[in-house]
Amino acid sequence: MTDLTAKAIEVFRDDIFASKLTGITIDHVDESSTRCSLEVNPQHRNAKGAVMGGVLFTLADFAFAIAANTPDLLMNIDNDNVPLSWVSSSANINFLSATKGDRLIATTQIIKRGVRQTVIQTTISDNLGNTVALITSTGINIHN
Repeated sequence: MTDLTAKAIEVFRDDIFASKLTGITIDHVDESSTRCSLEVNPQHRNAKGAVMGGVLFTLADFAFAIAANTPDLLMNIDNDNVPLSWVSSSANINFLSATKGDRLIATTQIIKRGVRQTVIQTTISDNLGNTVALITSTGINIHN
């Protein structure tokens, strides 16, 4: 595990909805991408047995939050207080396929990182390699 991954786990451990209630784990964080995952359980499924869209969005939003705030994590790697300057201002999700596997993996890619705005694309796949959703999120820097 990298220092940056460990720092992200430490800083985001109190995100109770994503990590505790939903069960999302932070698998890897580096300067250009983030990977989070989720084991699909019965509570993640709707009445038809498919994974709820809200679960997919929560996974993408959590991965976005970590990726967007990576500069804050890097600047404060040895500090307890990380400002978390970036929040989502909009997001668009495209549901592409039903989840066929038992694990979901969200990977982020930075499209634009600016001083006031960042755009991040998150791809959610299942552990069988099926692309389940594609999310484009825009974030704003609330401290700038």
